[in-house]
Amino acid sequence: MVANVNPTVRRRRLGSELRKLREQKGMTAEEVAARLLVSQSKISRLENGRRSISQRDVRDLCGVYGVEDVRIVDSLMQMAKESRQQGWWHAFGDIPYSVYIGLETEAASLRVFEPQVVPGLLQTPEYAAAMIAGNLPEATPEQVDKRVNVRMRRQERITDPDGPLRMWAVIDEAALCRKVGDHQIMREQLTHLVELSHLPHVTVQVLPFEAGAHPGLSGQFAVLEFTDATDATVVYLEGVNSDLYLEKDTDVQAYSVMYEHLRAQALSAEQTRQFITEAAERYTG
Repeated sequence: MVANVNPTVRRRRLGSELRKLREQKGMTAEEVAARLLVSQSKISRLENGRRSISQRDVRDLCGVYGVEDVRIVDSLMQMAKESRQQGWWHAFGDIPYSVYIGLETEAASLRVFEPQVVPGLLQTPEYAAAMIAGNLPEATPEQVDKRVNVRMRRQERITDPDGPLRMWAVIDEAALCRKVGDHQIMREQLTHLVELSHLPHVTVQVLPFEAGAHPGLSGQFAVLEFTDATDATVVYLEGVNSDLYLEKDTDVQAYSVMYEHLRAQALSAEQTRQFITEAAERYTG
């Protein structure tokens, strides 16, 4: 296994190639499912990268699509093999949002809107622990620690000297007012946020209450973009029991437009630093 292989991204790329082969053959997902005696949902999940793809799956699909070029089949089989490898996050056990972590690990840029809390990639360990414990009241200390450790590992994308993640964060003022943990945790978190905002690849903007109604009232979302042109932009919506990943051009365009409106209504980067600094001072003492 190559050290930098990302199984989540491999599944997406392989799924995209399989979908192209099906479309070139002029077949529907229902027709393919009927030929292989499997459910249509399996074909759909293979194509959108939400299901692990075995080499047998690839072999069977190539047979249905009449792929005779051995090089193509071998290449797809290798991608299937790599897609079943484990990413760094698997070392932490069962992580419910592992698909998102795989995408975030490979993303070139991330645009995120957070209406309630500081974005995970910009959190201090203490703030993260207090937030996770409050959000998951039945979690054990060990489970909280595991999630905090995963979050800190994810943050290495921000400080990666070879290819740091380009991040834009629009944060509602509510996140600054909501006391997560004690006053010291909040003061240190807000100070940390200001420090990170000085990084050339990190832009932080606060959306103040006085901005009134805005396109983000429906909740948190993130837009992930990738360097490789074959990797479609993804909109991520976090849920309680399940997450939603949108890749259709119309959906991506809609959320991209929403994000630009949010950025326009938010304070500038410099105004934001001053705003957060003043908010941190309120937690002094």
